[in-house]
Amino acid sequence: MIPEELKKTMSTGLLSFPITDFDAVGDFRADTYAKRLEWLMPYGATVLFAAGGTGEFFSLTAQDYSAVVGTAVATCLGEVPIVVGTGGPTRQAIAFAQEAERLGAQGVLLLPHYLTEAGQEGLAAHVEAVCRSVKLGVIIYNRGACRLQAETLVKLADRCPNLIGFKDGIGEIELMVTIRRKLGDRFAYLGGLPTAEVYAAAYKALGVPVYSSAVFNFIPKTAMEFYRAVATDDHATMGRLLDTFFLPYLEIRNRKPGYAVSIVKAGAKIAGRDAGPVRPPLVDLTADECARLATLMQALGPQ
Repeated sequence: MIPEELKKTMSTGLLSFPITDFDAVGDFRADTYAKRLEWLMPYGATVLFAAGGTGEFFSLTAQDYSAVVGTAVATCLGEVPIVVGTGGPTRQAIAFAQEAERLGAQGVLLLPHYLTEAGQEGLAAHVEAVCRSVKLGVIIYNRGACRLQAETLVKLADRCPNLIGFKDGIGEIELMVTIRRKLGDRFAYLGGLPTAEVYAAAYKALGVPVYSSAVFNFIPKTAMEFYRAVATDDHATMGRLLDTFFLPYLEIRNRKPGYAVSIVKAGAKIAGRDAGPVRPPLVDLTADECARLATLMQALGPQ
């Protein structure tokens, strides 16, 4: 898939980040991960992002990464495009991106670099180096230590033809409006705040109609129902699901840092699709929190 094709594909439909399967001691399980992808594919996500934030990219070794990406590409070949996370120090991000390309991924999502603060010039050099290292389409994830301004993105768009997407994980309305107005249709734009459904209608009004759904991992039918409601401005359905599921869900998710990933793995286990524990430094939900989540899920009906 050439970058422009990926850009077009990502500009419509629901996107999702499959969780990564680990066994009881935290080792990657390719067999259950493949079954997970096989289960999710028919529900209609436009693109699946392997080894992304929800897939615990930040906890994967190089060996894990190759195994996760290879499994995802082989399982979804010809069915759903696979975009793969990359990130960390520039040379590491390049190595991961090139490995994703070698294994047949259709694109890469560039997550923030590690730890240190950096100015716009340094961030631009980092992004450009990764883009130039592969022929794949690249989506930049504006979040954490990587906060690119509109002027920087304009320059990168000129220098990097394969930089085709922008995912916002910051939530600053002024910045998002400025980027959208200055870059126009140069990028595919993705809403990327945790539990993106809560912000979906607002982001659509900003010109960002597409978002990635983490809850698709365990309530795919409801995730698609909510996306269709956003797409058709069905405010009654959006309001019902926000009130009965998403807002109570946030009350659990917000109890501890890192629960944005942990709660998704808990939901998958409750749904009978256990992906094992999260890896440190994340921690799993408590038994009481899992019980509260199970009650919310049961009220939604069969998925």
